[in-house]
Amino acid sequence: MPADRAARAVALSYDEQDGAPRVVAKGRGLLAEEIIARAQAAGVFVHESPELVSLLMQVDMDARIPPELYIAVAELLAWLYQLEQGPGGDKR
Repeated sequence: MPADRAARAVALSYDEQDGAPRVVAKGRGLLAEEIIARAQAAGVFVHESPELVSLLMQVDMDARIPPELYIAVAELLAWLYQLEQGPGGDKR
């Protein structure tokens, strides 16, 4: 696989005290595959968005995402919330 086509992954973490999600892991190639595998093994949903990953790859490790990405990440979090709730609504 050419270098520009190598897998890429970014992991975000959110703590209400931070005010915005943080980049907690990112990588290309084998490292990206490991990030994805660990997320899946932990039961974390994996969303594929090459455009969003490209933007998030530019954010420094342990840095909060910039305000320009708030809407895109909020849409992702809304998608995750819907998945977690399932078709029957609240899982609590």
